[in-house]
Amino acid sequence: MVSRSYSNLLDLASGEAPSFGRMNRRIPRVMTVAGIISDLDDEDGCYSNGSGSSSAPRERTIIVANQLPIRVQRKPDSKGWIFSWDEDSLLLQLKDGLGDDEVEVIYVGCLREEIHPNEQDEVSQILLETFNCVPTFLPPDLFSRYYHGFCKQQLWPLFHYMLPLSPDLGGRFDRSLWQAYVSVNKIFADKIMEVINPEDDFVWVHDYHLMVLPTFLRKRFNRVKLGFFLHSPFPSSEIYKTLPVREQLLRALLNSDLIGFHTFDYARHFLSCCGRMLGLAYESKRGYIGLEYYGRTVSIKILPVGIHMGQLRSVLSLAETEAKVAELKKQFGGERDRIMLLGVDDMDIFKGITLKLLAMEQFLLQHPEWQGKVVLVQIANPARGRGKDVKEVQSETYATVARINKTFGRPGYEPVILIDRPLEFYERIAYYVVAECCLVTAVRDGMNLIPYEYIISRQGNEKLDRVLGLIPSTPKKSMLVVSEFIGCSPSLSGAIRVNPWNIDAVADAMDSALEMAEPEKQLRHEKHYRYVSTHDVGYWAHSFLQDLERTCRDHGRRRCWGIGFGLGFRVIALDSNFRKLSMEHIVSAYKRTRIRAILLDYDGTLMPQASMNKSPCSKSIEILNSLCSDENNIVFLVSARSRKTLNEWFSPCEKLGIAAEHGCFLRMKHDAEWDTCVPVADCSWKQIAEPVMKLYTETTDGSTIEDKETSLVWCYEDSDPDFGSCQAKELLDHLESVLANEPVSVKSGQNIVEVKPQVGSNILLSGSFFSHSR
Repeated sequence: MVSRSYSNLLDLASGEAPSFGRMNRRIPRVMTVAGIISDLDDEDGCYSNGSGSSSAPRERTIIVANQLPIRVQRKPDSKGWIFSWDEDSLLLQLKDGLGDDEVEVIYVGCLREEIHPNEQDEVSQILLETFNCVPTFLPPDLFSRYYHGFCKQQLWPLFHYMLPLSPDLGGRFDRSLWQAYVSVNKIFADKIMEVINPEDDFVWVHDYHLMVLPTFLRKRFNRVKLGFFLHSPFPSSEIYKTLPVREQLLRALLNSDLIGFHTFDYARHFLSCCGRMLGLAYESKRGYIGLEYYGRTVSIKILPVGIHMGQLRSVLSLAETEAKVAELKKQFGGERDRIMLLGVDDMDIFKGITLKLLAMEQFLLQHPEWQGKVVLVQIANPARGRGKDVKEVQSETYATVARINKTFGRPGYEPVILIDRPLEFYERIAYYVVAECCLVTAVRDGMNLIPYEYIISRQGNEKLDRVLGLIPSTPKKSMLVVSEFIGCSPSLSGAIRVNPWNIDAVADAMDSALEMAEPEKQLRHEKHYRYVSTHDVGYWAHSFLQDLERTCRDHGRRRCWGIGFGLGFRVIALDSNFRKLSMEHIVSAYKRTRIRAILLDYDGTLMPQASMNKSPCSKSIEILNSLCSDENNIVFLVSARSRKTLNEWFSPCEKLGIAAEHGCFLRMKHDAEWDTCVPVADCSWKQIAEPVMKLYTETTDGSTIEDKETSLVWCYEDSDPDFGSCQAKELLDHLESVLANEPVSVKSGQNIVEVKPQVGSNILLSGSFFSHSR
């Protein structure tokens, strides 16, 4: 399929925009089975204007994730497969925010079951036609190295702040696993290519499994409308920078148009990494955060995902849920009158199950009055990963539960009930309904929707109220103890926030949750319920895609130029009026003219900004002398540096003209006198500015002061970028305050703060230059 997104370098060089025929908005032809193409149209049909169609085309969004929202089951006769929607999948639930009548959704991802190669074509056809799903089939060995290898052994622990400090901890970087990760991302890109209409479709990529996918898509289509959402935490720069492929992943993500995070902390860490490792600065405009990356604005979205309200309410209305609630009320209520504390976690090292159990043990020790009255029900879902760490967590959990029950248990009473079998969703909801308090004390987690589910479940309905023996008008209540280190914590301001590593603090939080006054519990529940019920998964999906559409709005007004190889590929976005400088035109004009004025900037042009040695190299001197040797050339070097420095550096260039300190001083050639192009200014203001700059130099490691004849410059190029930028803003305000009555201007530039006379500017250079050249 021809795409306007493709920018031919020859077209760009000639100044001509690529011209293509009218693009068809229909779903592109899709090869689902080798040799069979669906939606076959003749050529005229492909490029018709659609006037004969009565229905307007719907927008399409391609949702890409590691797993499709599909349940797979072998038929009883082992001949073929049974497919059904996975109602618990976030990918399926987010469709509520898009509108079935307005947006068509196509899913791309893997299946949970391995499909034999002989069956893959048939399965692909069924899934595309029945579910609008495009399966990605991966060889078992490749999938294992990609998912269980790089994703689960390296990215997932690192993003949860676990460093491979010893081989026993696992997670040491393995180049072969990284290569498998890249290969799988490329396979996903190939699958997307089968269904994408790049001019119209939006692509939404999910989570850390596919972090380099944006590069492969951007390489195929420079103007692809691409969003990425990270569902896991993003670690601080100090942790992230230990990853050997850190820059490749950052640059790949920056090939997206919009990058989403659950919390500001995660976004802040990402922006810090971009600043420290790629030298990129971000800014906030009208409430939107953006990064400028080669002319493109990459937007940052901060919004936690929500739950599916419709699904949860329907499960609350099930007869099975009602029966399970009645069973639990009988088990914990009645004569026993036990209060349930509830924990629901995966059995992995980051969910903090053992720390929670230790806190329960401490709680029973410190508050013996609750012994025999309070029960902690811990639901431990099977771990998603596998390995030594999972087995260690399991064995430690079982041992801790046994010890607590032995110490504090009595006939008919076990303070901890561990449920380590998979539960049906309605069973879990029933536990939420009955629990007085929910404890979510993960040591690190991306989002964790357990607290949201608990809040909605505690709101209940009339049928459940009757089962619980509540009057319908009774205000609902719920109590949450949540870790500071989970993504939903900032949105739950009424929860008791704890540091899960502080066992005493968690034990105290348990006591506070139980002892809190009923009206206070009701107020907290009401506040949480308002937020959770209005910020559901549909709201989240709609908001993300709305921002993606806004971000991509100016794609058609930009000229895109793809550069770089492999994962270093990126797109330079240029204004629609941009024309590449034609070498042929310059050479022709150069030859035709008799007198030529050549003005050359130094820092950032002749000399790269990142260069350690700022003095010119011998090659630069040679080129300048070559230009100066032509009698028809007048060559001028323009720099903000002092005339003393420039005089030393360019002493071999006898015919080179130099403009120093923004054009304040001018010299036509080496043996000529320096002319002052501005009125001699009173520099007494330096006695005020210099002590202030020295103060900031002492407190900002790596900063320096450059004292020029007409200006003072504070440079923080070698300082910590975040601290240096912060200090520069403070210094700017400080200097503007103390120099308010002086005839100077205070300005900030790239890693500098400069004070100079108000008349000193490169604008003066042109008039001075031409008057001297005559």
